Amino acid sequence: MAAILAADSLRGPSIDWLGLSPLLILLGAAMVLLVVAVLTPTWPRGLYAWFTVAASAATIVLAFVQWHRIDLHGTKTLVGGAIAFDHFAVWMTITIAVAILLVALSTDGYLRREGLDGPELYALYMLCAVGGIVMSAANDLIVLFLGLEILSIALYVMAASHRKRVESQEAGIKYFVLGGFSSAFFLYGVALIYGSAGSTNFSKIIASFGSTVSLDRHDGLVLAGVAMLIVGLGFKTSSAPFHFWAPDVYQGSPTPVSGFMASAGKAAAFAALLRVLIAALPYWRDDYRPVIWALAVLTLVVGATMAVIQTNVKRMLAFSSINHAGFMLVGVEAAAHVAGNPSAGRGMSSVLLYLLLYSVLVTGTFAIVAVVSRTGDNATDLAAFRGLGRSRPTLAIALTVLLLSQAGVPLTSGFIAKFGVIQAAVDERSYALAIIAMVTAVIAAFLYLRIMVSVWVQDPEAGDDAREPVRVPWTGGLAIALSVGFTIVVGVAPGWLVDLSNSVTNLAH
Repeated sequence: MAAILAADSLRGPSIDWLGLSPLLILLGAAMVLLVVAVLTPTWPRGLYAWFTVAASAATIVLAFVQWHRIDLHGTKTLVGGAIAFDHFAVWMTITIAVAILLVALSTDGYLRREGLDGPELYALYMLCAVGGIVMSAANDLIVLFLGLEILSIALYVMAASHRKRVESQEAGIKYFVLGGFSSAFFLYGVALIYGSAGSTNFSKIIASFGSTVSLDRHDGLVLAGVAMLIVGLGFKTSSAPFHFWAPDVYQGSPTPVSGFMASAGKAAAFAALLRVLIAALPYWRDDYRPVIWALAVLTLVVGATMAVIQTNVKRMLAFSSINHAGFMLVGVEAAAHVAGNPSAGRGMSSVLLYLLLYSVLVTGTFAIVAVVSRTGDNATDLAAFRGLGRSRPTLAIALTVLLLSQAGVPLTSGFIAKFGVIQAAVDERSYALAIIAMVTAVIAAFLYLRIMVSVWVQDPEAGDDAREPVRVPWTGGLAIALSVGFTIVVGVAPGWLVDLSNSVTNLAH
């Protein structure tokens, strides 16, 4: 009887189902895809991909509806203060959904070529996105950890999903083992923060520190917790010195999955890093900002210098991704200068803009690599790209545009992204960091030039004619065309997107 009375007295938080609708669309689509695909005969070819594309498109549409609701009614928290409902969360939902849409299109032809066509990978894409969106919108460290684990476990399985390649199994094991260590660091940091603040909710953490922190602080427990959180998220963002997993995992994973890791995975990790540092721990900005500064410098230098000595294009793009993570850390460092201030500055908006632009860029680039890798997904060295300009000029032009954009050439979206974080750093007088970032951008440009030389300049060699010809499935071609078109449009006319990104700085508490 006592148990029944206790159960009757429980009152759960009110649920704004419309506010959670983008998340529920992806979760429901993943469940439907798994259950229905198991209980029905094999679907017609391409239908799994188009189902995923439709779910992603519906998520994007609902996200814009949510954006309008926030414009009208302001920000708030959902599910008892555990989930933030603000422009930041909606922006990241759109970013991750766009990444799924493009990756699903490029995955269709890849799986057919490899004889692996099935619903599992598409369902994992959507479940991974659910974890990423939860990370981006979390207003509680425990909720953030749950999102992190949903995203991570899905990525571990996807990395090892190519059952015909030993390299894929190896990539999955490496990612799983090292990812487990990073999750342990993060969870230990959560425990230390909880021990200091008495809560894992961001709003309550701020209230606790705001009422108890004095100028003469002896708070090693809090600082240790912040350090652990940065280590755990630094692994997920592939920031140096926590980057060592990225080259091997990117090279061994199925190529579309590598693109998804570099886009949606990195976007979710950086969104979580911003949430934790800016929304939960603004009072400690003077303590963690030098650490972010050092991480940014190390990540920029390691990514640029190590990329130029590689010969495998997927490893090149992995180190390039590390260098891009360094640029994003430049924006995070700029945002940390004004954490907790009414004036948010350019730092946060520049990082979120970078995440969206880079997600489209890197997804399109890996879609081209997936096409060139041919059956077996092993032809990813520079020699595989030799003569592509002659045999597939349209594909070569698309690759050139995307590589130039990653290098930060003007009139491309990559230039807008890099200019934004550099401008944010200059605004906060982080001149040294801005200069280092620009120097490493010049060094990294050599990496993209090497690939373009192989595509356009190098002459065919003996045996090249015997290689399997490069075939572009129309769905993969559509993904590449969308990526290139977006890259050029934003590069030529960026104002509308930059203005939109400037409205993401008002976080819900």
